[in-house]
Amino acid sequence: MEDFLKQINLYYPISEETSKALLGICKVKHFKKNELILQAGDLALYYYFVQKGLLGYYTIDENGDIIYKIFFEENNFVASTAAIIEEKPSNFNIIALEEVTLITYPANAFRELVKKHHDLALFHINYLEKNWVVRKEPLEINLKWESATQRYIELYQNQHLFLRLKQHHIASYLGITPTQLSRIRKEINF
Repeated sequence: MEDFLKQINLYYPISEETSKALLGICKVKHFKKNELILQAGDLALYYYFVQKGLLGYYTIDENGDIIYKIFFEENNFVASTAAIIEEKPSNFNIIALEEVTLITYPANAFRELVKKHHDLALFHINYLEKNWVVRKEPLEINLKWESATQRYIELYQNQHLFLRLKQHHIASYLGITPTQLSRIRKEINF
């Protein structure tokens, strides 16, 4: 739980009282590789913090192909946030790409704590601003304007993540076929 609180405090420092209240709603859960954490169509009831492992956040297109939107490594917060906010079923699946240890906390209980603890509310606002606006906006622009080769190079630069992904995960994330990915890899020749 130390890393969990450390990450929260990077966004906004919370008091000991708030920390205790938050930890009171948290549970540690373990998931096996390829186990679904959240299935599209289900209500998103929890927020997650990745203690150990790697998660994939994906949807399935009309052809039945998996399209990865983003990957989450250790020390990342994960949720189907839009589904939680709108109280609607998730459009996305969250899957364990490795064995995973998560800290889970119920969205409704967290929202109640946010109402009671001003510092937790400020954490949540700062988190959403940095991850759903500042970090997400360039990803969306890159997806629209950059070539698959440029996006591959950017993903490659994050070696810690890149080396953990299978080639089909990378191809899916880039929106290309495995054959196209092979061509890009030959072209670049890293």
